[in-house]
Amino acid sequence: MKITILGSGTSTGIPMVGCDCRVCSSKDARDQRTRSSLLIRYNNRTVLIDTSTDLRQQALQSGITRIDAVLFTHSHADHVNGIDDLRGFHFIHKEVIPCYASGTTLATLMSGFRYIFQEYDDSGYAPLLTAHEISAPFDLFGRTVVPIPLIHGKTTSLGYRIGPCAYLTDCSDIPDSSLQLLEGVQLLVIDGLRWTAHPSHFNIEGAINVARPLGIARVVLTHLTHEVAHSDEATLPDGFEFAYDGLEIALQP
Repeated sequence: MKITILGSGTSTGIPMVGCDCRVCSSKDARDQRTRSSLLIRYNNRTVLIDTSTDLRQQALQSGITRIDAVLFTHSHADHVNGIDDLRGFHFIHKEVIPCYASGTTLATLMSGFRYIFQEYDDSGYAPLLTAHEISAPFDLFGRTVVPIPLIHGKTTSLGYRIGPCAYLTDCSDIPDSSLQLLEGVQLLVIDGLRWTAHPSHFNIEGAINVARPLGIARVVLTHLTHEVAHSDEATLPDGFEFAYDGLEIALQP
């Protein structure tokens, strides 16, 4: 199993428009962050988590030639507005890709991107996705995908666990029942927005405090703002690190 951090940035991306702070003007390529998303490859399949606003750029940079399924965490713009970039894969493979999400997220997607799911009014747009509502673990290409309910400020999102990896972006709290689903995880990629507090996201301290008791060997903080320079990683506890675009991690199945 191989994990690729396609995008490690918050909703503005880094550099942020109009900003010349130390991170936005940094020469460290790891401080240049597209909007958050993840790729998981296993069993000769490629699973994308979220169609970030920067999907086309991410796909080109990471050499993605096909996508076999999409998992959506929630319907906020930075996690879904790259959905139209799936057309390029359809032009090549002529396949309609299955996607999985909560009922609430699917309702928003199917309302805002109706042409992605069905052809209508002789639009000429071929459907790109088939929608599957999920509320419990399900099989995907020979592995069990476990949806992990999360609190995201005043709303909710879904994290996902596939085998030894869990991805929990856009969360400010994790219910006890969801923490139990992380038992035995080797790699946790988790929202760690910034140093200062935020009502809808874990800050770095909050992410560390929730992850450390789980005893996970490797914890990667993602969805980072321009408050966070990659060079600040040296201040993190052992076993914690910052995500960056293009980071690849190999895991035993």
